Amino acid sequence: MRPPQAHKHALIIEDEMLIALEVESLLHDFGFDSCDIVDNPQDAVKSALAHRPDLVTADIRILGGTGIEAVVAITDKLGPIPHVYVTGNADMLAGKTAAPVVDKPLTRRALADACERACAA
Repeated sequence: MRPPQAHKHALIIEDEMLIALEVESLLHDFGFDSCDIVDNPQDAVKSALAHRPDLVTADIRILGGTGIEAVVAITDKLGPIPHVYVTGNADMLAGKTAAPVVDKPLTRRALADACERACAA
């Protein structure tokens, strides 16, 4: 586990606002001080470049592309960043990622466990 940071920032890539707000609330409970919410790959990259996230959560199916594309574009520009996929389409990730996957509808426990695994990797 990494030493605690003074300020932890998360990037939430999600096109369903109610789910994004739920993830944001949970991440605040988990110790993240700030979160940016975006709904497409282009804004995800812009947001990550403007404020490097300590964690990215990404839905798979988003406006204008996929969360997978967004994460790849971000890590290509910034290097490795812990990330978690929060999706109703977990089958689309079968065998394609080592990142933790949280199935929708998400639970507090599932997201907490996935975030812990991602940040410990």
